[in-house]
Amino acid sequence: MAESKMVEGAICQPGATSIEGMPTRLHFFHAHPAIMLRAHWHAQVEVNYMMRGTVLYRMAGHDLRLHAGQICLFWGGQPHRMVESSDDSLYAGAHLPLVHFFRMRLPPAVSARLMGGASMLTSETDSADDRNFPRWRNWASSGDEAKARHAVEELLLRVERMFMEPYTIVSSGKECKAENASASPSLGVERMCEFIAGNYLEEIDTIDIAASAGLHPKYAMNLFRRSTGMTLIKYVTLLRLSRAQAMLMNGDDSILQVALDSGFGSLSAFNKAFRQIAGMPPSDFRRDVRATAK
Repeated sequence: MAESKMVEGAICQPGATSIEGMPTRLHFFHAHPAIMLRAHWHAQVEVNYMMRGTVLYRMAGHDLRLHAGQICLFWGGQPHRMVESSDDSLYAGAHLPLVHFFRMRLPPAVSARLMGGASMLTSETDSADDRNFPRWRNWASSGDEAKARHAVEELLLRVERMFMEPYTIVSSGKECKAENASASPSLGVERMCEFIAGNYLEEIDTIDIAASAGLHPKYAMNLFRRSTGMTLIKYVTLLRLSRAQAMLMNGDDSILQVALDSGFGSLSAFNKAFRQIAGMPPSDFRRDVRATAK
């Protein structure tokens, strides 16, 4: 495979799109991948198909280089950043909210490994992927509900197939072969994700979330944690932080207003949660983002 030249081309300013601001929406993309000046996070599973060229992602704990003809999956809830993109690079894919992710029939260990920070990678692709990924993006944005629905269903089936063929798990700079397996999706987890997606900006707790799926709170908490590696509250908090990230980057609202509009009940709770994921308070984050954008 010929080496692709790495250049400093287009710059992606995270938060300038609706990915972070609308973390419960499924987003398709088909474009030249731009490098990022800083890491970002979003509460979706990212599906990338590299059509041309190469890119390098810097994850929390490992780097991931993606070559033409490869598909990767990773959990966008971990801070990540694209640090290299060849001048000829072109990729397509989607950001999958968990409500879509848990509709799929995936190996039991995949969800936990993804949420734990690992990346899934396969080279088992063909010319159909070159046609289908751009078509799914076009159909999803066509305004035709039937086409949009069909695009989502086809994408989910394609991701399922990824785990019926050879793939590798990349974590902490290492790659290892994964065993293929199958498992039925949990309807309870899907229902909880649906409820959270529609109500994460409101005052909700584990009792409300469990009731939406007709489950006992303790069982619901254990089921969700077993399926995602996260607690219910951590997932709700991550959705709120994703929205807050976009607001800090794009708007001029006060930090208090950002906190309240993102679903946090107090400024102190927001500051604590934001510092845990960003490594700095929201005020410093906004200042650094604006300094970088100049």
